[in-house]
Amino acid sequence: MRILAIISGDYGQRHVDNLRSHGPAEWQIDVWKAPAVLPPVIDYPEEYLPDSLPPADLILSFAEHKGVAELLPDIAGMIGAQAVIAAIDNEVWLPRGLARQLRGWLAEMDVAVATPKPLCSLTETHFMITRRQKLDVSHPLIVEFARRFGQPELRLTADPDTRHVTGATVSRDAVCGCARFVAERLVGISADDAGEKAGLLHHHYPCLASMGKDTDFGDTLMHVSGNLLKDNVEEQVKPFKQVQRITPDGMVAVG
Repeated sequence: MRILAIISGDYGQRHVDNLRSHGPAEWQIDVWKAPAVLPPVIDYPEEYLPDSLPPADLILSFAEHKGVAELLPDIAGMIGAQAVIAAIDNEVWLPRGLARQLRGWLAEMDVAVATPKPLCSLTETHFMITRRQKLDVSHPLIVEFARRFGQPELRLTADPDTRHVTGATVSRDAVCGCARFVAERLVGISADDAGEKAGLLHHHYPCLASMGKDTDFGDTLMHVSGNLLKDNVEEQVKPFKQVQRITPDGMVAVG
């Protein structure tokens, strides 16, 4: 698969570095660094694009400027892309209205598009755009990418006697590499603490999703991202957690 990653700064560069380090060897990843300054409205996209870009099947937009979204249809046409994944880890970088327009523009070109909010909500079947709304994924290129990168999916093992995590592998990493970072540090942690530890590690990586409150979620996208990872961990360690119950006589029973 030929991929063109569009970046603006460190946020996107970290994604590219992780994809190159841990993605399939057959993926060919080229990078275009978008202009740092773009006008509020782009009337002539060609003025802000290079004369040529390498051909690609899939575009990954990790840009930190909303103007780049307005360039994506022209870029897709220029390089013959069949699909686009435009990350939304910050509402300022890709506002909801512009994301909706982008999906419409690309649909008119018969180019598949996913605008996951946050980026680590992407799976092989869907992605989130609000807390309660998901859009389906069906294009094989997006599906292939999402099998390996998107919503974190760890596979944990635990010792039933000590109730500690004994192994952690990554079935699907976050695009930024956060899931791999967390997995490497969960071994030896008590099942009682694993979920909370995963959340702390996610923040310490650090996650670069927005810390401003997002109205589509009523929370920060950093917290939404962290909770997706915590939920995956909590579900797996649940059978090994120690549960305390208050008995009728006020005593604490452990089970």
